[in-house]
Amino acid sequence: MYTAVDHQFMSQALAEAGNALYLSNPNPRVGCVIVKDGEVIGRGHTQRVGGPHAEVQALADVKTKGLDPAGSTIYVTLEPCNHTGKTPPCVDALIAAKPAMVIVAMSDPNPLVGGKGLERLKAAGIDVRCGLMESDAQALNQGFISRMTRGLPWVRMKIAASLDGKTALANGQSQWITGPLARADGHHWRAQACAILTGVGTVKEDDPSLNVRDVKTERQPWRIIVDSKLETSLNAKVLSKPQASGVILVCASLDSQESQAKAKAFEALGVEVIAMANTNGKVDLPKLFAYLAKERHMNEIHVESGFKLNGSLLRENCVDELLLYYAPFFMGEGIGMAYISPLATLDQRQDWQIMDQSLFGSDLRLRLNKK
Repeated sequence: MYTAVDHQFMSQALAEAGNALYLSNPNPRVGCVIVKDGEVIGRGHTQRVGGPHAEVQALADVKTKGLDPAGSTIYVTLEPCNHTGKTPPCVDALIAAKPAMVIVAMSDPNPLVGGKGLERLKAAGIDVRCGLMESDAQALNQGFISRMTRGLPWVRMKIAASLDGKTALANGQSQWITGPLARADGHHWRAQACAILTGVGTVKEDDPSLNVRDVKTERQPWRIIVDSKLETSLNAKVLSKPQASGVILVCASLDSQESQAKAKAFEALGVEVIAMANTNGKVDLPKLFAYLAKERHMNEIHVESGFKLNGSLLRENCVDELLLYYAPFFMGEGIGMAYISPLATLDQRQDWQIMDQSLFGSDLRLRLNKK
């Protein structure tokens, strides 16, 4: 059904989608190339929210060159939208361009939308095909797919550890376990997330900024602190310049006068405070992630927290992917990756499968998905 040439041009469209990796949240990362007479005459990728989608940008690229897209073949990595949001439907722009064929990598995962854009194009007499390099397109949009199909963001937990699985010395010191290349790669994953999540323990111990520094990006992710009792210092670095991205403090309750006074002090700094308690008086983590997806439209959450919150997230089945960096040394006594209660039998374990492994300098990175 598809030729080697089709694969070549869809690969270029996927590369365009990669240009939206740090840019398009919460919209999906989409790329588009327009081909006529065997040559690419236009290309584009999804811009920041409110800006043009990939197809519209590619058509504008064609127009700036004084060329005509009529009769072309358009390769796009996600089904063109058929509804009006912050921008008009992309199918209208494509139909007006009169291409001969539109080849799509994957249909829209939104069950209320999927397929309707394709049907509109077919009804306009355009030859439409879908499914070319679908898995590659899906890999670029795990978070968007998760939000559309599960009502949950894709949660990725990053941990840097020694060979014996220690993330800090017994006194809490953890900077730096891994080298600069591994840390830069960690910032790549920060940059593509909608939010970076940590716990109050990490804020107290490390006073992190939780922003993106080692890669170039036009947007900073939100910063979320799980802090049941609102113990975060008003002078914490993570609270600085919250308007640049936004900071959310998640506590268990705002019922007392003391907690309400603390919340007002944080809000005076531009920090948002929300309460979300479970039956144990802690933050309800599954409810939090459902809220972030449904109410805040967040696709991917990048977790960098301490062993206590890591353990809670794993225990409550909130984590979809592990991003583990191993430095080539043994630490001996120290703090582990996650606080997990002892298993009575091996049948109680969580199983993970390795997706890929890469070296960054002398540090080994493993990516694992839950089986």
